[in-house]
Amino acid sequence: MADDGPKLRRQDHWAGLRAGDRVEIDDPRAKRASFEFVAYVEHQGTKASWVEVVGGKRGDRKLWSFRPEQVFAPGKRGRGPSLGEAPRLPL
Repeated sequence: MADDGPKLRRQDHWAGLRAGDRVEIDDPRAKRASFEFVAYVEHQGTKASWVEVVGGKRGDRKLWSFRPEQVFAPGKRGRGPSLGEAPRLPL
């Protein structure tokens, strides 16, 4: 019996974002950091989902993963719903 591995669906667009768009993250590890959207990922078996971003503190270009409800349009963190809670709102 062959194992096909996890069934991941990756999208380079999500909630009005496209790869490379700036986002803000609500996470203590992300203070004073800048991030760009990379992909929305969903595990087809478990339905778990996350958002991949690249960035970090000044000069960093690390790949990070966050829950959709932690991802905000620039300038919107803490001032309204996240992109996971209210997708496609004007950025």
